[in-house]
Amino acid sequence: MSATRRKLTTIFSADVQGYTRLMEADEEGTLATLKQYRDAMARLIEARGGRVVNTWGDGLIAEFPSVVESVRTAIDVQNELAGHNAVRPAETQMRFRIGINLGDVMVEGDDIYGDGVNIAAR
Repeated sequence: MSATRRKLTTIFSADVQGYTRLMEADEEGTLATLKQYRDAMARLIEARGGRVVNTWGDGLIAEFPSVVESVRTAIDVQNELAGHNAVRPAETQMRFRIGINLGDVMVEGDDIYGDGVNIAAR
């Protein structure tokens, strides 16, 4: 029997469209915006019962016990960030792509791994 713990969960994956272009144009400004937008996402994720699992570069992975709540969060995120983007010049707007997948994952500590995560990220 395997010692790996598994569970069924809803994976929420987000990354920035055109992140390399934004960083090339203004590293410090892009990082400041990314932090602001991630804080907003984390707040919205937690408000709907999810948790941020990990972040890296321009990416974020969260998990939810409910598919419906993850989709509602994605809508909330897109709406709130659209408001932030509305006051920014078009070339500095930061748009997130969000993928959601219900899948079986491996659990190690607070991290989740496996094809279920990969599918959401794609």
